[in-house]
Formats: sequence, structure tokens, C-alpha cells
Amino acid sequence: MSLREEDRGIAIVCDRHGVILRIIRDELGLPKPLPPGATITSLVEKPFTADAGKFLNALIERHAAFDWELAMSVDGLPTPMHFAGAALDDTLLIVAARSCSGLARFSEDLMSINNEQTNALRATLKELSLQTRRQSAQDNHLYEDLSRVNNELANLQREMVKKNVELEKLNAEKNRFLGMAAHDLRNPLGIILSYSEFLETEAADVLNEEQREFVATIKNTSEFMLKMVTDLLDVTAIEAGHLKLDSHAADLVELVRRNVTLNRVLAAKKDISIDFDIPDAFPKLAFDAGKIEQVLNNLMTNAIKFSHRGTKVRVSLNHSSTFATIAVQDQGQGMPAADLPKLFQPFSKTSVLSTAGEKSTGLGLAIVRRIIEGHHGRIWVESEVGKGSTFYFTLPITE
Repeated sequence: MSLREEDRGIAIVCDRHGVILRIIRDELGLPKPLPPGATITSLVEKPFTADAGKFLNALIERHAAFDWELAMSVDGLPTPMHFAGAALDDTLLIVAARSCSGLARFSEDLMSINNEQTNALRATLKELSLQTRRQSAQDNHLYEDLSRVNNELANLQREMVKKNVELEKLNAEKNRFLGMAAHDLRNPLGIILSYSEFLETEAADVLNEEQREFVATIKNTSEFMLKMVTDLLDVTAIEAGHLKLDSHAADLVELVRRNVTLNRVLAAKKDISIDFDIPDAFPKLAFDAGKIEQVLNNLMTNAIKFSHRGTKVRVSLNHSSTFATIAVQDQGQGMPAADLPKLFQPFSKTSVLSTAGEKSTGLGLAIVRRIIEGHHGRIWVESEVGKGSTFYFTLPITE
């Protein structure tokens, strides 16, 4: 009776060290005779030697092992084989065939051999066969469960894609609406601010104290609202992917020096000084001067806003071979660690309040982050409560 390929296998008896004591059956054409002291590990291909050792250990520890895939040389070719075994007193019974089903059939066929192996051997082989079948049934159930879960995940993924498309459309519509509203509001707010400034300066003499307070309130409120509208326009443009950078070679040191000079006027109102550590030499960089000035203005006004009277703000520049780093350091209140992740998110507010009641739109740092990332740089903050904060950002140095 000819054997199918998957039914071909071997059955051997080993000692607990894996040394082969006897070959019960050989359908694979093992070398005859085997070298003295040949072991199970010597029968498998070299890359599987370690796995063969693990198979023996599992067999000894658990008294049975099944469906271990190891490769042997069959007809001169490396061939995957499925191994199973049982521990009988001080000996190990090991069988192997080309497939799990072949292993089960081979084990059942082996039970019909009339030799000195006892009923315990046959019972062990039968148990191994049953275990293999049970494992195969479990694998089938597992495969069915995984297939079902995979189909459910695929359906969920399709639903998520559809929802994301809808959300993108809604987000684009929201940005368009905000942009239109902000654009329409900017002009009348600008007019209100201009007229309130005119009244504050040119008509101060004809206004009484209460009226001057009204004018100051109108001016401050319209100034804040105009800033918020401008920030909204920036955010909507950025979120719509319309951040446009006009980068060209420019002098970063001169830009920072000019920005420090302008912000010293604002700082003087709170008796805050701004120091600028001017480097001796600095490489030229390519960047959008207007956008980087917007970044510096935001960082320095924030430093002033959250610092106490009589303190200092320090601005410094340094560079490596690849990046220029700008730091704005204050001696303000500092921030708790829990607040730091909120800083660069739109409309986020921290638990720290400005020292003179200055207002914030909650959009400035989100805009700053996108501008710096648009320049392929990065921005971060280091802060400690009671000791102030330092904001850093980098710009790449291009040859």
C-alpha cells in the first residue's frame, strides 16, 4: 500500500537527553545506520536546532507535546515536518509527519504495529492523535473568529473613511464660514478702533473723565476683538492648508533686534526690561520675515503679559551647523506641568492668569506652532512654577 506524501513520517524512541535509542518506523529514509549518539536535534536542519531543543524541554516538562513545526531533510530537500511526542518513564516517544492531519493518520497507523511497545505507548499515541485533532478544531474555530472580527473591522474602517470624508467637508465649510465672518468683521472693527483712538487723543480735552473712560473701554475692546478676528483669519487659512511662506535670505539678528526695540515700549508700561544677547557672528537664513516677526511678537508679548512688574525678559540666539535656536525667557509665574500640553492647541487656556488683566484669544501659540512647523523647525517650552518660562524655536540653516 503506497503512502501519501503527507502520511510519510518517522517514529523513534529517545532517552531524556534526546539521544535516539530506537527507530520504530521510518518512511522518510533516515540514514542507516544512524551515527552512535545521534540525537533528535541532529535530524533537523541547522536553523531549527534550537527549536528542537525547546521541543524536547517542553516534552519532558509537560510529558507531552504536539504540533511543533521543525524542518528535516527529506529526499535531499529541507521539508517542514510536524512533530509530536510523549514521555514514558525515562524514554521519549517522538513521531513526525509532513502535516497535522498526516501526523494524526501516521500515529493511528503506528498503533497497529505489533511490537514490544506496550498498551501505554498506544494509548499515548492515541492521546496525541486526539490532541492534534482537538488543536486542529480549535485552530479552525480561531480562524473563523478571526475572519469574523476582520470582516467587522473592515466594515468599521469603511464607515470611518466615510465619516472622515464627511467631517473634512464640514470642517472645510466651517473654515470657510469663519473666514467670511472674520473678514466681514475686520473692517468695521478697524473703523471703531480708529475712531476711538482719534477721540482718545484729539477729543480728550472736550470729554469729561467718565466719557474718557468710555472711549478707553471702546478702544481696548475693539483692539482685542480686531486681534481675535485677525487670529481667526490666520487659523482658518492654516487649517485650510493656505499657509503661504515667502522665504528668502534675511538677517535674523537684525529682525530680532528690531522686534525687541518695538516690544520695549510695551514692556516699559509694566517696568519690565528686555535684554537681547547679540551674537558676534550669525549665519544667514532663509525664512519668511513677516511670519517670524509674528512669532517673535507673540512670544515677547506673552512674556510681558505673564511677568510681574520690575522683572526682565531675555532674548537670545545661538546656532549649530544645522539649526538656529531663538529663546525668549521670562521671570514670570511659570506654568504647572499639566498645563504645558495645552499651550499650542487652538483656544486653549492655562491656569496661569496675566499679571495686569491682559486678555488672550487662545489662538496665538497655535498659529506660532504652525508657522514654525511650516519652516521645518520646532517649538517647545520649559517652565517651572515660580521661576518663569522659556520658549524656544528653531529654524533650519540652509547652505
